Amino acid sequence: MEQEKDKTDEKEVLTENTQPQNTDNGEDSAPADASTLGKLTAELAETKDKYMRLYADFENFRRRTSKEKLEYMKSASEDVIKAILPVLDDFERAQKSLVSQEGSDPAKEGIQLIYNKLYKTLEQKGLKPMESIGKSFDLELHESITQVPAPSEDLKGKIIDEVEKGYFLHDKVIRFAKVIIGS
Repeated sequence: MEQEKDKTDEKEVLTENTQPQNTDNGEDSAPADASTLGKLTAELAETKDKYMRLYADFENFRRRTSKEKLEYMKSASEDVIKAILPVLDDFERAQKSLVSQEGSDPAKEGIQLIYNKLYKTLEQKGLKPMESIGKSFDLELHESITQVPAPSEDLKGKIIDEVEKGYFLHDKVIRFAKVIIGS
């Protein structure tokens, strides 16, 4: 029986410790609850603010990385295309020299076919040639090699000849046109 009495005593002690004790007389409970409620409301507002800022930062990060990824994909081939531009120039020079030859030469046709295929492929990747001759000199697009006397008054300050063609890749200059300006 003593064991049963000990167990009953333990249960009473446990229930007394787990039940909330109300030692207040009811006088201070309302202000304490109001101040606790105020603190919790302020903490909730602060947490919401932090959450919104964190969410906004994440959205900005997501947009920025997707934009950077698109730009990287657009300009990833820039180095390869820059390396191919001298080959394209050589094809254009070969075409100019073959124009003076008369007749239908298979080598001439082959060079023309290869040039057209290379040029169309580069165009599909976003390469565009610059049109410079007859236009005003622009430091952001052209590189001046020399100045020569202008053959007419209206060509002063304009591009008379193009030594090396300039190119755009997706509206970004990848090679400046090397030009001769009329003075």
